[in-house]
Amino acid sequence: MILSARNLKKTYIDSDQRIEVLKDASLNVEQGDLICITGKSGCGKSTLLHIMGLLDAPDAGKLYLEDQEVTSNSPSAPQIRNQKLGFVFQFHYLIEDLTALENVSLPLMICGESEGKAKSKAQELLSHLGLAQRLNRYPNQLSGGEQQRVSLARALINNPQLVLADEPTGNLDPSHSQEVWNLIKSLNQELNQAFVIVTHDIETAQTADRVYELTDGVLILQ
Repeated sequence: MILSARNLKKTYIDSDQRIEVLKDASLNVEQGDLICITGKSGCGKSTLLHIMGLLDAPDAGKLYLEDQEVTSNSPSAPQIRNQKLGFVFQFHYLIEDLTALENVSLPLMICGESEGKAKSKAQELLSHLGLAQRLNRYPNQLSGGEQQRVSLARALINNPQLVLADEPTGNLDPSHSQEVWNLIKSLNQELNQAFVIVTHDIETAQTADRVYELTDGVLILQ
């Protein structure tokens, strides 16, 4: 088991109104899983993903990573996020002043790897993702699909146990959206890489191994 979320609960207060976005959400992720989570806008999908990625804490419930209980409040949370989890968001959040190669190298260098080795691995990964001719381009010199591929490479550079993706194709046109989705499926199959993906695209989600709908704060297997 890579990750186990058990009975997660989360409530927000908005203008004196309590909004219970997660009531009893549970999910297990195994090596090689490709899981999609769907649901109405504002239902708590991103909140769930942020809790699973140690970017937020639940009000109740527990989260286990490789059978060890983890929490976003733990001093080790930043190290766990950097070394064991990869993140891809709707907006790529690439550093505009760094090239594609430098953006992907950075997480590995933060882990203590030398610049030379980090860039060598980043170049290999970017080439695998079809970006061998774009290594020294800055984000504003790349198409939307290319930017998201760089973001995906950055998420994979530290060989994470799990990649969490929040609407990774939501900001792309249909052609680039399909390109990125095909790439995710390829990486899942070729590398046995586990993914949990939040998406509003029901048709695309149906091609995943498992699809859950977040309804009334609970994950329901479709």
